[in-house]
Amino acid sequence: MRKTTVIGGALAFVLATGLPAAASTGSTGSTGSPEAAVPVASTASANAVRAAAPAGTKYHWGPVRSVAGHSGRATADVWVSDFSAETFVVSGTLRDRDAHRGHCAYVRARFHYAGGGTGWARPSTTCRESAPFRLSSDGEITRVDVRVCLLDAGRVPFRCHVDPVKAETIAGWPR
Repeated sequence: MRKTTVIGGALAFVLATGLPAAASTGSTGSTGSPEAAVPVASTASANAVRAAAPAGTKYHWGPVRSVAGHSGRATADVWVSDFSAETFVVSGTLRDRDAHRGHCAYVRARFHYAGGGTGWARPSTTCRESAPFRLSSDGEITRVDVRVCLLDAGRVPFRCHVDPVKAETIAGWPR
């Protein structure tokens, strides 16, 4: 997964909206060093990204796209909860980007449980431009595989892409 997209998006937001007053005016904060202004900008951009998050989520994983080709794709903007939560949540917005009539977007999550074993969440689908989705586990997990596909007219998933989301990958991300 291209996590530079997430970091670049946060940076673009800060550049587009301008840095907070303390950082843009050259104020050095109470310590007298220019580095004191940097956490203010990071906090502001993280709070702005967080404001768009679905309820119960902490981390923005980013877009997961089905395999391109044909004449479109499915895209899911994915947010995940904390891995230490008793019930893990994958949620966000699912978008159908395929022009063919009868083709729809599909997202499903496979949870790898802390006690061993795996389980699939019920899939979420949409044939509209976009729709929210929420997939949850039955217990604490160590990893989740987010699968995004197109559905053909016979409701069979095709052109799928799977993104594995692990706790160690998002351990240092801002909340």
